[in-house]
Amino acid sequence: MQRLVKSLVAGWLAVLVLAQAAVLVFVWWIFIRTPHGQVLDASVLRASGMGRAQADGLVTVVLDAVSLASLVVATAVVAFIALVRRRIRLALVATVLVAGANLTCQVLKDYVIDRPDLGIAGTNIGAPNSMPSGHVTVAASIAVAAMLVLPPRLRGLAAILGAVYTALTGIATLSAGWHRPSDALAALLIVGIWAAAAGYLLVLGQRHEPVREPSNPHHRTVAGLALVGGAFLVVAVLAIGLADRGGLTPPVDLSPGQLAGAYVGGVSGVAGATCLALALVLSTLHRVVPDLDRPGLVETLVENLRAPATPSSGAASPAVAASSTAETATNQEN
Repeated sequence: MQRLVKSLVAGWLAVLVLAQAAVLVFVWWIFIRTPHGQVLDASVLRASGMGRAQADGLVTVVLDAVSLASLVVATAVVAFIALVRRRIRLALVATVLVAGANLTCQVLKDYVIDRPDLGIAGTNIGAPNSMPSGHVTVAASIAVAAMLVLPPRLRGLAAILGAVYTALTGIATLSAGWHRPSDALAALLIVGIWAAAAGYLLVLGQRHEPVREPSNPHHRTVAGLALVGGAFLVVAVLAIGLADRGGLTPPVDLSPGQLAGAYVGGVSGVAGATCLALALVLSTLHRVVPDLDRPGLVETLVENLRAPATPSSGAASPAVAASSTAETATNQEN
C-alpha cells in the first residue's frame, strides 16, 4: 500500500513540474509577446507610485531584507536545521532547490527572456525586461525550503509566514516600480517547478529510509491558504476588469480610477498566487517529507543525557551499596 501511495505522489509531482512549466511559458507569451498583455502589466507598473506613496518605509524595509548575503545565510540555516534532524538528503535537496531556483531566475532574466517593443506608449517603463523577479524568487525559495526541513508540527506556521513574507516582497517590488505582476508570477512558478522536482527526488529516496505513516497533513492550513488565495485572485480579476476598458489604451492615457484598479488588481494577484503556490507545496509535504522511524539527533542527545540520571530499578546506586555494606559489617561486629 505504501509503495502505491509513493508512486501516486511521485506521479503527481512529475505532473506538477510539467504543468507549472507550461503555465510559465503561457505567462511569458501573454504578458511579453502580446500587446494586450504588455498593456495590462505596464498599467500596474505605472500605478505603482500609489503604493510607494502610501507605504514607502515598509517597501524599503522589505526590499532591503532581500539580498545575496541574506540568501546565503538563510540557505545555511535551512541546511543546518535538516542536519540537526539527521536528514542529510533533505539538507542537500533543500540547498539545491534554493540555488537552482535562483540560478534559473537569473539565467532566464539575463539570457533567455527579452521584452520586445510593440510600439505601445508606456509599456517599456523602466528596464526592458524584468521577468522573473529575483526578489520574489529568493523569498519563495527560502519559504519552501524552510517548510521542507522544519518538523511536521511547524510546517503549517512556516507556510503561513512564508506566504506573508513572499507576498509582501512581491507587492514591495510592484510598489517600488521594479517589477510587473507577471514577474512575480513567473518567479513563483519557477520555485514551484523546483519544489515539485525536489519533492519527486525525496519521494524516490524514501525506499532507503524507515518511514512512519504521516500524522500531520495540515489540511486546515492548506484549505485556508487556498481560500484566501482564491479570494485574492477573484478581487484581482474584478479590479483589472474594471480598469481594462478593452482595446489597447496606452498606460499613459489611463485615468486615476483605472490606475487604482490596475494597482489593486496587481497587488491582489500577487498575494493570491503566493497563497495558492505555498498551499500546493504544503498539500503534499506530509508525503514528501514524512517522519522517519528513528529518533532525530536532538532526541538522541536528550535520551543520552537522561540515561545516567535514571538508575534502573534492579540495580542500586554506588552510594546505597556502600551504605548497605557498612551497615552489614557493623552488625557482624556487634
